[in-house]
Parts: sequence; structure tokens; C-alpha cells
Amino acid sequence: MDCPLRFERMASAPVPDLFWAGLLTFVLVFTAGALLQTGLLMHLIATIVFGGMAGLLIYHWPGAREFGWANRATLLRAALVILLISLAPFAESLGGWLWLYAVLCLLALILDGVDGSIARKTGSQSEFGARFDMELDALFILGLCVTVIALNKAGLWVLSLGLMRYGFLIAGHALPFLNRPLPDSFRRKTVCVWQVATLMIAILPVTSPHFATWTLATALILLVYSFATDVYWLYQRKEGI
Repeated sequence: MDCPLRFERMASAPVPDLFWAGLLTFVLVFTAGALLQTGLLMHLIATIVFGGMAGLLIYHWPGAREFGWANRATLLRAALVILLISLAPFAESLGGWLWLYAVLCLLALILDGVDGSIARKTGSQSEFGARFDMELDALFILGLCVTVIALNKAGLWVLSLGLMRYGFLIAGHALPFLNRPLPDSFRRKTVCVWQVATLMIAILPVTSPHFATWTLATALILLVYSFATDVYWLYQRKEGI
């Protein structure tokens, strides 16, 4: 049984780092809530998302190592992403603040490359750090989907862009071959960039619902094709699992 090992890992989890990240998240969300008068729902969303993230980080923390500045950079970006997610349902009421919201989304996207750069420079790359960064990206995309819907730029089908990743993870419990590692893919990276770019453009006040709908529909078609390609590749190599 691995219970003692799991307890040891949880005991060595980066609780101080999570505390400071939680404090930063609270300050950002409280300030935005006070300025925009969003009410308690925004704070509730932020609390649930941060609590879920912290719980998963502690549970999956490998232990016996320093948390590292690369993971701290990811935590910093997480505070910004959680702010954006908590504001997403209120996007339509942001008014002129929507431009600032879009700028902060762009900042969150730019910061996506900082943690990887730090990890490479400090030689602290890890499977944990890569997975943390990837799942934060998926959460950010889901938040952008909610923002697009709140702005009435597209229908509920846009959530498929953000939920497909989680559907793939859930399917992996029933189909173990889906849990095999995938090789690096230029196609996958290109589709991801297109997905994020179309979502970012869609939330801009100058973007029409018609333009947003067609570009996002294209992104969804490309994403379905990319996932189908990966699933087929994994299926062909499922023997021995």
C-alpha cells in the first residue's frame, strides 16, 4: 500500500507557496469585485477553483524536491487565470473594462512561456511541472469559452472547445490505452494556438458574433480532427496494455 508514501508527499507539499498564491488571488479577486460590483458569486467561483487547484496540487505533489521557481511562475499565472475565470460569467456587464479584461487574457497567454523558460534555465524540468502548466492552459481555455458565451458571441456549443480535454481524461479511465504518452506534434500545437487565438479574438468588443461563431466553429472542427488523430494513433498501439 502506498498510503504512507502519499501522506509523506502531501506533508512535504508546497503549502507556503500555495498560501501566498491564495493571498494574491484573494487580493486580485477582491479588488476586481469591489471595482465592478460583481457580488459574492465571483468570490465563490474563485474560491472553488483555487481550492480545487490547491487540493489537486497537494494530492499529486511528488515530494522530496524543491517546488522551484518555474512552478512558482505557474502559480503566479494561476492567480491571474482564476481572476479571469471568476469574471467570465460577468463579461457582458464589464462595459469599458472588457478591453482591460482582454489585455489581462493576453498577459496570461504571454506568461504561459515564462515558467517553461525558467525551468529550462534552472534545469528544473519535471513531469509534475509540465502537467501543472498543461492543466492550467486547459482551465484558461475553458474560462475563455465561458466568457464568449457570456458575451453572446456564440452558443453553448463553444464549451466543447474547453471540455474536450476533460472528456479525453475521463475516457482514459474506461479506455486505458488513452493514457499512453503522445509524441510531440506540430499539428497539435498549431490547433491549440488557433483555438486560443480565436477565443481571444472573439472576446474583443469589436468582434461581431457572426465572425466569432465561424472562426470558433473552425477551431472546433480542427480540435475534433486533432483529438481523433491522437485517439487513432493511441488505438493502433494499444496492444500490451
